[in-house]
Amino acid sequence: MSKTSRTLLLAFAALGLGAASTSSYVHYKLLTEQNYSSFCDVSATVNCTQAYLSPYGSFWGVPVALFGVLFFALVLLLVAVGGRDRAPARDAIPAYVFAMSTLGLAFALYLAWASYTQLHTFCLLCAITYVSVIAIFIISGGATSFPMTTLPRRVPRDARALFSSPAAIVIVLLFLFGAGTLIAYFPSEPPRQAPPAALRQLPEEERTKLAQWFDLQQVAQPAIPNEGAKVLVAIFSDYQCPHCKAAHDAYKPLIAKYAGDPRVKFALKHFPLESECNPNSGNVHSASCEAAAAVVMAKQTGKASQMDAWLFDNQDTLTPSAVRQAGKDVGGIGDFNGGYAEALKQVKADAVLGGQLGVGQTPTLFLNGRKLGAGVVDPSALDALIELELKRAK
Repeated sequence: MSKTSRTLLLAFAALGLGAASTSSYVHYKLLTEQNYSSFCDVSATVNCTQAYLSPYGSFWGVPVALFGVLFFALVLLLVAVGGRDRAPARDAIPAYVFAMSTLGLAFALYLAWASYTQLHTFCLLCAITYVSVIAIFIISGGATSFPMTTLPRRVPRDARALFSSPAAIVIVLLFLFGAGTLIAYFPSEPPRQAPPAALRQLPEEERTKLAQWFDLQQVAQPAIPNEGAKVLVAIFSDYQCPHCKAAHDAYKPLIAKYAGDPRVKFALKHFPLESECNPNSGNVHSASCEAAAAVVMAKQTGKASQMDAWLFDNQDTLTPSAVRQAGKDVGGIGDFNGGYAEALKQVKADAVLGGQLGVGQTPTLFLNGRKLGAGVVDPSALDALIELELKRAK
């Protein structure tokens, strides 16, 4: 292996490790913070969150980003330690890296296919890892100086050389320990949901700062119909989005407070992350369109609130068939299939409106046309803003 090949392998392994580590950090924050917004979420189509929280974002409960961290770390170790001038297996290192990168390339191509053709989403950090894997594959293949068919015969010899060195054994054990710890440290459950907290009165100073910030937010266009209310809270949501369930739970005390006040209206706007009914999204979820349509149809039976609650309560197990059955059992929908196309028109209208307003992820909340942000907005802060707008409406 030439010095040039070794340097290039180290450079691309370091680049890939940096991107995979950042991806792992973002994925961790998404799993542990309900209102976390990733820096690489530029729009609905350039969006890391949609990729990480999709069915393709994890394998066997482990985020794919962690597999990337382990892959690039192992390549770095092999090239940095085994590729030294006096290392006993120096000539075989490119072949081992090439064998690893062949598997890595197949994995990367599969993920790229899923991202671009199934989710219709571009993930910048993911793309950097794909490029790094491709580069390592090409460089290591060119640096391999013997037929790959002879590699299996070299493995026993190189393994004996490896385990004859105490330092090498320590490195291997540290790598395995680190890999196990990293995987075990990651939460496998959905974002942690805290029970709804009681609304608190914000101090006057905090209210003043909040009002000043709110006044700086531009009113989005096109206008969201206020349906006769003085204050309209519009929430663009997806029934398979964990953060949307967190918002649904967090706003319960607030919705209960204004339940009898005709001046205040909370409007659910459907923004399913599924391309069947949302042209601004990829196929992140598989039953979002059916879920949204079920709520639209349940309005006609007077059971929209029951349908809404059931969908969020059973979010982890939603499938198209499960939603259709619940539509009958919970929503009282007699002919789900017959009303689906018509209900989907309303869902699509909401999704198109969301796209025009710049909604890039769910939940996204607007108060009287001003965007408050994505994620779970503090219910107490939202309550203070509602009171502010009610005073101004007099």
